[in-house]
Amino acid sequence: MQRGIVFNIQRFSIHDGPGIRTTVFFKGCPLSCVWCHNPESISPSVEISFNERLCTLCGACAGVCPHGAHKVENGSHRFERTVCERCGRCAQACVSEALTIVGEWMSAEEVLAEVERDLPFYETSKGGMTLSGGEPLLQADFAAELLRLARERGIHTCLDTSGYVQPATLERIRAHVDLFLFDFKGADPDRHKNHTGVDCDLILKNLALLVGCGERVILRCPIVPGYTDSEEHFSDIAGLEKQYPDLVEIDILGYHELGEGKYERLGRYSPMCRQESVDENKKKQWLERLYSLGCRKATLG
Repeated sequence: MQRGIVFNIQRFSIHDGPGIRTTVFFKGCPLSCVWCHNPESISPSVEISFNERLCTLCGACAGVCPHGAHKVENGSHRFERTVCERCGRCAQACVSEALTIVGEWMSAEEVLAEVERDLPFYETSKGGMTLSGGEPLLQADFAAELLRLARERGIHTCLDTSGYVQPATLERIRAHVDLFLFDFKGADPDRHKNHTGVDCDLILKNLALLVGCGERVILRCPIVPGYTDSEEHFSDIAGLEKQYPDLVEIDILGYHELGEGKYERLGRYSPMCRQESVDENKKKQWLERLYSLGCRKATLG
């Protein structure tokens, strides 16, 4: 039985594929996008989140930490992450839930048991299970087993992927996927590397592989002011629709700041800390621009 590490199982999701879905978020991602709104997905390991606003300064965490990572004195709580071994004892002792464990090892059967709780909603809405992250295919064996078990039980499956994986991995799992949600962040290798930490060659090759094999693919395009809201990028999106007319649709995703507080709770700095969420008018302008470029499958995701 395969086991993997997930950080959230989100029920009643309506933005991760058709119908009502349960989205399983995997930890670990090969990209480091400057606009990432799930920073807890980047590391493949368990992490400790600390929400200072919820801390009551009770000192329970300091009392159980075997490494002295927590100090509660002079009316403040200091968390020394450099000595933290992420054993989770502090979070287990924290009654105010200021400290929480991010990431849990689960078997495929355990995850599927959670997914199956919403079977009636999948049946009425034509929904199902979506694997997201992070990058689910960093845990390819675990993802493959979970997808296979879901398909065997008649559950529709989606895979949300960055595309930055070995083609052999995609070949191995695609038989268990009903719909791919494929991220597209740019076609210029240098800019893509500056924005995400990796170039785009492998990603574009894998997109060609999936479409060429007749897989159902939705292209997901995050538009981030100052990064991907350029005329060149819009032209690249429209060009992909012309190149791959069998794409199911193209989802335009505007940047939102909902993940900003997570960076602070994980002890990280957010490169987008001064960037506000994109409003609906701006999204509509982007959509109109794509339509003017001949992009007929674009929609606001």
